[in-house]
Amino acid sequence: VSPWDIALCATGTAVAGENALVLAVLFYTPSLRAPMFLLIGSLALADLLAGLGLVANFAVRYLLRPPREGAELAAAGLLLAAFSASVCSLLAITVDRYLSLYNALTYHSERTLGFTCAMVLLMWLLCLGVGLLPLLGWNCLRDQSSCSILRPVTKDNAAVLAVTFLLLFALMMQLYLQICKIAFRHAQQIAVQHQFIATAQATSTRKGLSTLSLILGTFALCWIPFAIYSLVADSSYPAVYTYSLALPATCNSLINPIIYAFRNPDIQKSLWLACCGCIPSTFSSRPRTSSDV
Repeated sequence: VSPWDIALCATGTAVAGENALVLAVLFYTPSLRAPMFLLIGSLALADLLAGLGLVANFAVRYLLRPPREGAELAAAGLLLAAFSASVCSLLAITVDRYLSLYNALTYHSERTLGFTCAMVLLMWLLCLGVGLLPLLGWNCLRDQSSCSILRPVTKDNAAVLAVTFLLLFALMMQLYLQICKIAFRHAQQIAVQHQFIATAQATSTRKGLSTLSLILGTFALCWIPFAIYSLVADSSYPAVYTYSLALPATCNSLINPIIYAFRNPDIQKSLWLACCGCIPSTFSSRPRTSSDV
């Protein structure tokens, strides 16, 4: 058994457990029904399935004897669908943050729960379609020379996935740059009117920018090297290169709950209530906003 596969399986188990906790908190807390928490739930569900996909891939490779072609394709499809949904959920959260600032006055009336549910459902149907591609014949099991590092995905399909991912990342970066511009403009407008409030706003703006840097930096460090490698490499490259880049990419699903869920004040309160039945007095009583997501 490869130590790398054991590490991926262990990571998948931790990812599944952590994101299952997020889903449980969202499901059993009636107050967490806003559209922004639905997006967090979509991200947690995608990462949960990604973790289960890593475990299933390990089971198919080492526990299923003899190996079944259908099981291998199904495990690969689950990973494709889950990680596609994870990236798309991150993009949806980015878009939601941008709209909450760009259309601050009409955001809550336009972004209803029903509208968000419809968009999330459409996104998941698209990602499930991507996951079905290996089962529909887009695989290299009949021609091993056409395999990419993402076996059983072919080199051409892996290149398409990598380019699509890089384009989505570029879109996310552009949206976050626009968020920074809007935040600075709001801070300057407040500074002109109220100096005292401007100080608090400047602190909030710095905190928001540090959060954006954390989000983009973590996402880029985890996924960009693997995406570029998938674009240029093929199955003839040493497997250790693939493993050493795939492991950090999967760890992004381990970090997502920390950035998007456990740092949110409302989810923190729910966790405190579930664990010890109380809320620390140090918690802020301010109302939540979409920027908390």
